[in-house]
Amino acid sequence: MNTQRRVKVGNRYIGEGEPVYIIAEIGINHNGSVELAKKLIDGAHFAGCDAVKFQKRTPELCTPRDQWDIERDTPWGRMKYIDYRHKVEFGREQYAEIDEYCRHKGIHWFVSPWDEVAVDFIQAFDPIMIKLASATITDLNLLARVKQLHIPVMLSTGMSSITEIEQAISFVGTDNLLLAQSTSTYPSTVSELNLMVIRSFQEKYPNVPIGYSGHETGLAPTLAAVALGASFIERHLTIDRAMWGTDQAASVEIGGMFRLVKDIRDIEKALGDGQKRVYDSERPSQKKLRKFILQ
Repeated sequence: MNTQRRVKVGNRYIGEGEPVYIIAEIGINHNGSVELAKKLIDGAHFAGCDAVKFQKRTPELCTPRDQWDIERDTPWGRMKYIDYRHKVEFGREQYAEIDEYCRHKGIHWFVSPWDEVAVDFIQAFDPIMIKLASATITDLNLLARVKQLHIPVMLSTGMSSITEIEQAISFVGTDNLLLAQSTSTYPSTVSELNLMVIRSFQEKYPNVPIGYSGHETGLAPTLAAVALGASFIERHLTIDRAMWGTDQAASVEIGGMFRLVKDIRDIEKALGDGQKRVYDSERPSQKKLRKFILQ
């Protein structure tokens, strides 16, 4: 029996008795273009997703100093890596435009802040929740800053040992916590997805909604996560998996996201309530095929 409680996120609840909350991770797949970001928001809305998620970094804090001046080929030509990191970050004006656009579309949006300055930046938009990316869950200063917001926290657990996960959870607490199984390889191989961790987390944290953040190619493992009881699902969204960007190959194109959402909703209906019954639609078969009918 599912004993997970619910967490309120914006005007929705995630958890026990609620439809699976489906997140389209835009991340930095917008490649610094607000217009491309809007197309991805449109795609997520068309597919039936509940939310879109972005990433927010302060480049000077999140990029190792010895990598700043390394020159790389980019869609804007060859440039220093630190300049590229600035190219793919949205500022206040761009996020204000995204905020307005998502409100108009009626779709939630939130971010993964990768540093404390980014938390302060996004706080101005009154976020419905904060996602702590797998790479950041050992950053106790970041966790402390996020905890001060007193809003729901989604914690992703890729590249993390159970000890690191337990430490992060003990630090942020289980009130308003959502926990996601994840594997931080882009794309992930199916043999390393370890979906049964969803069940392990459900047993270990019965009062926390458990979900899945996937980076595999294909849709089947994400559907399996839903069948295992995931309360929320996150998959990267892209216009074209061949586009420039480190996350594009591990992303789902809009048509695939539409199919994923449809199949998730079908699985929810098919799972039922666990109570065995004879349906009225079965009565003709029962009458035709049964030799004996118990009274």
